Amino acid sequence: MKVSYYPGCTLKSKAKNLDRSAIESMAVLGVELVELPRWNCCGAVHSLAEDDLIHQVAPVRDLIRVKEQGHDTVVTLCSMCYNTLARANLMMRHDPEKRKTINLFMDEEPDYEGEVEVEVVHLLSFLRDQVGWERLRKEVKVPLEGLRLAPYYGCTLQRPREIAIEPLGSFQLMGRMLEALGASAVPFPASDRCCGSYQVLGNPEAAREAVLAIMRSASRAGADALILSCPLCEFNLVQGGEQLAEDGRLDQSLPTFYFTQLLAVSLGLDPEICHFELNHEAALELLKAKKYISP
Repeated sequence: MKVSYYPGCTLKSKAKNLDRSAIESMAVLGVELVELPRWNCCGAVHSLAEDDLIHQVAPVRDLIRVKEQGHDTVVTLCSMCYNTLARANLMMRHDPEKRKTINLFMDEEPDYEGEVEVEVVHLLSFLRDQVGWERLRKEVKVPLEGLRLAPYYGCTLQRPREIAIEPLGSFQLMGRMLEALGASAVPFPASDRCCGSYQVLGNPEAAREAVLAIMRSASRAGADALILSCPLCEFNLVQGGEQLAEDGRLDQSLPTFYFTQLLAVSLGLDPEICHFELNHEAALELLKAKKYISP
């Protein structure tokens, strides 16, 4: 099976550990993620201003690339990319006036009609619907037994509800994937709490407070690590957690993994494709201590 794949900017640099582990894992599962040609940054954040349509051009161009590939579905990994693409797609589908204006902005692009043209799908949903948990269990070569993992969704996978991968407050999707890999999914109250997002630039103390709440919540629930799909969340949780531990405000910062890295490990793939050098060193140490990968 082939499906269009939108990586997004960060996955080609600081989040290669999310990108490559996904591509190689899906190949094992019989799915080829075909990267979009000439893709551009999606804009990272969906603009909430009603008259700020120029910022919708970037994600719509990416949706046009999917059509040019001859596909009707595009898979993405980054939570923020998913949110931005899905919301732009929703707007183009249901608002004819805005759709007309945006198409007029793009003189050198074919019009994007939006009405059931492309579906934007997060890889977690694709795994559930196109691979299935039973098939995934059968493919596992290294069961992650004894590992207690906290699924961290952040604020963009379940909001707004029109594009949520599952209803707000439900964390079954990532949890069942982790359980299919042999791990235990640990629910914790801060699963959908914002990591601080770009406040890390404008108000770093507010971002650290957000990270502190998330880390404490997951630790109290007994988690060994946090599992996520957003490079910005990963940056805030790792850098913020380390700073909080140095300041004595947090006993220990929990390791973080992208869900695709653990998928790759459990499928028996070479750890090198997971680029653990981009994670905090505690992440690799945990996997080695549990003997999921060789020391």
